[in-house]
Amino acid sequence: MSLNHLLISWKKEPETAPNITAWQVTPPRPADFHPLPADIPLDISTTLKQNGINQLYSHQAETWQAAHAGHNVVLATGTASGKTLAYTLPVLAKLIEQPGSRALYLFPTKALAQDQFAGLERLLASLENISLGAAIYDGDTPVGHRPSIRKNAAIVLSNPDMLHTGILPHHANWADFFQKLKFVIIDEMHTYRGVFGSHVANVLRRLRRVTAFYGASPQFILTSATIANPQALAETLIEYPVTVVDRDGSARGERHFILYNPPIVDPALGIRKSALRESVRLGKDMFDQQVQGVVFARSRRTVELMLSAFREATAGQVEANAIRGYRSGYLGAQRREIEHGLRDGSVQLVVATNALELGIDIGGLGAALLVGYPGSIASLRQQAGRAGRGKAPAAAIFVATPDPLDQFLARHPAYLQGRSPEQALLNPDHLLILLNHLRCAIFELPFTPGEPFGLLPAESVREYLDFLVSNQEAHLSKDKYFWMADSYPAASVSLRTASPATVSLQSVDEDGQPTIVGIVDVESAAWMVHPGALYLHEAQQYFVQDLDLQKNIAHLVPVALDYFTEPLRETSIELLKETAHEQAPGARKHWGELQVTTTVTGFRKRRWGTGETLGQEALQMPPSDLQTTGYWLVIAGETVRRLAHEGLWTNAPNDYGPEWQQIRQQVRQRDGFTCQICGAAESPGRQHDVHHKIPFRQFRDETGRILREEANRPENLVTLCQPCHHLAEQNVRMRSGLAGLGYVLAQLAPLFLMCDPGDLGRHTDPQAPFAEGQPAVALYDLVPAGIGFSQKLFEIHNELITSARTLVQACPCEDGCPSCVGPAGENGMGGKQETLALLSALAAGE
Repeated sequence: MSLNHLLISWKKEPETAPNITAWQVTPPRPADFHPLPADIPLDISTTLKQNGINQLYSHQAETWQAAHAGHNVVLATGTASGKTLAYTLPVLAKLIEQPGSRALYLFPTKALAQDQFAGLERLLASLENISLGAAIYDGDTPVGHRPSIRKNAAIVLSNPDMLHTGILPHHANWADFFQKLKFVIIDEMHTYRGVFGSHVANVLRRLRRVTAFYGASPQFILTSATIANPQALAETLIEYPVTVVDRDGSARGERHFILYNPPIVDPALGIRKSALRESVRLGKDMFDQQVQGVVFARSRRTVELMLSAFREATAGQVEANAIRGYRSGYLGAQRREIEHGLRDGSVQLVVATNALELGIDIGGLGAALLVGYPGSIASLRQQAGRAGRGKAPAAAIFVATPDPLDQFLARHPAYLQGRSPEQALLNPDHLLILLNHLRCAIFELPFTPGEPFGLLPAESVREYLDFLVSNQEAHLSKDKYFWMADSYPAASVSLRTASPATVSLQSVDEDGQPTIVGIVDVESAAWMVHPGALYLHEAQQYFVQDLDLQKNIAHLVPVALDYFTEPLRETSIELLKETAHEQAPGARKHWGELQVTTTVTGFRKRRWGTGETLGQEALQMPPSDLQTTGYWLVIAGETVRRLAHEGLWTNAPNDYGPEWQQIRQQVRQRDGFTCQICGAAESPGRQHDVHHKIPFRQFRDETGRILREEANRPENLVTLCQPCHHLAEQNVRMRSGLAGLGYVLAQLAPLFLMCDPGDLGRHTDPQAPFAEGQPAVALYDLVPAGIGFSQKLFEIHNELITSARTLVQACPCEDGCPSCVGPAGENGMGGKQETLALLSALAAGE
C-alpha cells in the first residue's frame, strides 16, 4: 500500500478517472545549498551543525545577507521551505552580538505561535554557553507570569490583537523591552489583508511610534505565501522599503496536483454530484491505501459532517481516533494531541478547516484533499503544500464544488499553477480604521502638532486630532494633544471590522443565565441576525428571536434544526462622487463613491445538504445605509440596441398595455385590497402590487411578440404586498443577461482580489439612477468607505470580462446554473445566452 498505488487506482478507476480534468506532475527539485555564512556567530554555527544543518538553502542564505546588512526583508517561498530558520538566524545573531537585545515575533493565530514556540525553544536550548529565553505573551498567558516575561524574555511571541490591546496601551511596563527591541518578525504576512490588514498596518504604525519614543528602530522580517504583490503588501504594512527573497532553494519531492470535477447528474440544469460525498469517497481511498492525509473543508459544520461520514465508512476497520477533526472551537490541548498524532502516525486522516493551513508542524503527509476553493490561491497552495516534506513524493487533489470560481479553476488549472494573479489589498488610511487607531495612539503617547503618523502627513494628522478635540475626546494643551476621554480606546476597537458599532448576541447558558454568544457589526446585523435567522457559532445553531437595533442586542436561543436561512435583500444605489471613468468595449467603466441602501425583505429556509427550499418568510426591517466605493459598468446604448435586435436583451421595461391600471384596480378590488399570501391589508400610503403568476415575458408568439391579453388574464394575476411580491419574484425569476453578468462578475472577482465573495456587494439595474437611467452593473466594497477592492476591479476590467466570458462559454448547462450565470427561480428561466452575448460584446476589443 502506497501513494503510488493510490494514484494508479485513481487513474484507472471508472468512477474517478473520467472526472479528473487536470493532472499536473512537478518533478523532484534538488536543494540549492549554500555554505553557512562565515559571519554567523560561532555559537550559532556550532549549534546548527550539531543539529545536522551544515548548509543553508539559497533563500535562507539570501535572507541572512539582506538582514545582516540592515535591510527589512520579505521572504515569500513555499510551504515547509525553512522560513522559520531563515528569520531566526539574524535574530539570534543580534541577540548574541548585542547582549540584552530583544525581538518580537507576531503570528496571526495563537495556535501558530504555540507551535513555533516549541521549535524555537528546542533551538535555544541547544545553544551552548548562551542563555536566551523565549516566551508567549497572549490572552492565555497567566497574569502572574507576565511581569517576568516583560523583564526577561529575549524573544516574545505574540499576535496583532495582543499587541493592540495588551502591549502598546501599557508600553510603560515594556520600557526596557522597547528600548532594546532590534527585530520584529511578521509571519504569514499574506493573512493581513482587507479590513484586518488595514488595522494591523495601523497597529504597526503605533508600534513604530512607541519604539521611536524609547529610542529604538527595529528591523522587520516578514514571511508570505506566494502572492502577486509581496513587496507592495510588505511595504504598505510596515511603510519601509523591503528586500524581496522569493527564489525557493529547498528540496522538493515529486508533487502531483489533481483537479477533480464531480460528474454531472442533470445536464439541463448543470447539477453535479455532491462534492462532499465525492470527497468522502476519495478520502476513504486515501485511508484504505494507508496514505496519511488531510482533508480541508471550508466550514466547521462541514468538518463535523465529513468526520462523521468517514468514521461511519471505516467503522470496524480501525480505532475512531485514527480519523480526527481539527478546527477552531477545539480545546488547545486537544489540538496539540491531534498534531502530535499526525507527527507520530497514530492519526491516519484529519478533517480540518483552514486552522491547519498555516505553518503548524504536522510532519510530512502523503496527500491533501481540498473540498472546494478555500478563498484564495495562496490558501489553496498552502493547503496543498501540507502534503509532502523534503524529498518525499506527495499528492494534492482539489474537488470542485458547483460554485462558479471552482468551476472556472477546474477548467483553467493554469491559474493555480502559474504566477498568482492575486493582489493582497489593504488601506491603512481608511477613514474609520485610521481614526480609531489615532485614538489608540494618542492614548499611548501625546501628539505634537507637526507629528506624522506613519506615512500619513502631519497636516492630515492634525485635521483628525482637531476633530477629536472638537468631539471632546482629546485636549490640546501647551502644543500637545492629550487623550481626555474616560474610555480605554483599544478595548473597543476590533481588528476584524471597520465599524466601531456592534450588536451583542445574547443567549442563555445551561443554568438559564444570560450569556453573550458573540458580536456582529451593525451593518451586518440586519441580514445575519434578523428575526427568524439561524446563526451558527462554534458549531452550535442559534435561532434569533428578535433584533433590537435601538439597544444593539439580538436575543438568541440554542436549537438543532435541519435547515439554514439565507436573507432576501433589495438594494438601491445613489452616486455620491465619480472618481474616474474610461471607455471600454461595449460599455463605459466607472469607479467612485456610492451610497448603498439595503433592506432585508425576507428570508428563505434551505435544508442542510441538499439546499432544498423549505419555505420563505417576509420581514419588515428598517433600511440600512452604507457609504462605500464601487466599480460599475454602464452598458452602451449601441450595445443594447444591437442585442435587442438579435432578441438577446430582455431588460427593457415591461409594457403591460394601456388598460393595465384598470386591470390592476380590478384585481386588487377582487382580492379585497389584501395580500393573498400574508393577509396584510393595504396601507393608506402605499397600494399593494399585482403580480403575474406566470411571468409576463413568457407570453410570446413565434415572432417574439408579447401576448398582453393572455398574460393579463385575471386568473394569472394576484394581489401581493411588497415583501411577499419580492419573495414571489424570486421564485419565478426570469434571469436576464444583465443579471447574469452581475452574478458571474461578482463570483469571479475574488480570484483577483484575494478576498471572500462576501466582501463584495453586487447590484444590477436596467434603468440605474446612478448611471443616468442606463443599464448598469455595480460591484462595491461591503466595508464603510471602501477598502480598495473596487479600484482594483476598475483597473483589471478587461481581464475580469475575458475570464467571465470564458467561464460561461465552458459551462455545460443549457440555460444557466449556479456554476455560471446563476440559476433562474424555481419556476423561471435562465439567461445564459443573453449573458454570453453581452459578455462577447464587452470583450469585443480583446
